[in-house]
Amino acid sequence: MTALIRADLDQLAPYVPGRNVPGAIKLASNEVAAGPLPSVREKLAAAGAEINRYPDSGAGALTERLARRFGVETSQVALGCGSVSLCQQLVQVTCTAQAEVVFPWRSFEAYPTQIHVVGATRVPVPLTADHRLDLDAMLAAITPATRLVFVCTPNNPTGTALTGAELRGFIDAAPRDVLIIIDEAYREFVDDPEVHDGVAVTTEAWARGHGNVAVLRTFSKAYGLAGLRVGYCIAPEPVTEALRKVFVPFSVNSLAQTAAIASLDAEDELMQRCKAIVAERYRVRDELLGMGYQVPPTQANFVWLPLGERTQAFNEHCMDHRVIVRAFVTGGDGDGARVTIGDPHENDAFLAAARTFQH
Repeated sequence: MTALIRADLDQLAPYVPGRNVPGAIKLASNEVAAGPLPSVREKLAAAGAEINRYPDSGAGALTERLARRFGVETSQVALGCGSVSLCQQLVQVTCTAQAEVVFPWRSFEAYPTQIHVVGATRVPVPLTADHRLDLDAMLAAITPATRLVFVCTPNNPTGTALTGAELRGFIDAAPRDVLIIIDEAYREFVDDPEVHDGVAVTTEAWARGHGNVAVLRTFSKAYGLAGLRVGYCIAPEPVTEALRKVFVPFSVNSLAQTAAIASLDAEDELMQRCKAIVAERYRVRDELLGMGYQVPPTQANFVWLPLGERTQAFNEHCMDHRVIVRAFVTGGDGDGARVTIGDPHENDAFLAAARTFQH
């Protein structure tokens, strides 16, 4: 590291995306195998003729559409280049070097990196033995220095989700000077009626006088727009106003805005596709359980295999079968493999590999 760069970045591990090997089945990044809906592709083709112009930096049409969709004011919606960029912006607008951020672990890998970059203190809270967020322990980890808490549900990479009652209890018990972020990138795959809509929980919290709750969502997963990078935050106006101050101008490009609006237009079709993915999720999990694997109940478009010290061997075994999974290996009890639910053919290939692994 040269003198021009912060010395503490030597200790910062970069975000590691899922591998992409030509000719292999990629089940590592929680992408939707079918891609954008046909009507969305048509709108994208037409919008391509105008990419010589800058996009609407405020994404006014998309912001208005999302506000109408969720029954909030346009001033309560902020857009970002994927929800991961909004995570970073939320850390920036709430934290200084004296701040602390509480988050579950294992959870979304970007959290600790983004916290470190602003110089704040990372406060990871271990999951429970059944791979769920430990809300009591997260509450206990909050101190007067805590500025932000990430609550990832369904949790990435374990797929476990919080009920509405659990979320409401956490919000009511947390200090009101701490911003609570409900990060639900996988909401569209939830089919458990006890796992309430995070936007509804957030707006209910506002009505109860909690102005410290916000929700994050993305078009990358269920909508099949991972390559276009567009996410959104629904939050109290002081939060969205601050997010717009640190937003990189034009970072939500014109194609992303067009595709997101077109996807909302085709939401009924999208949800039918999500139901098919959920059906495959149950099939894959049931077969893995039948093979003797431990697989927590999941409400996302992936399954989690807590393999411990066998994780890397499982990863290599799948690669030998031309299937790419996402291995999380740190040398601790939280090691495991996350496997995206693909189309039935892809899932069958993964199950064939899993069946021959000596676990």
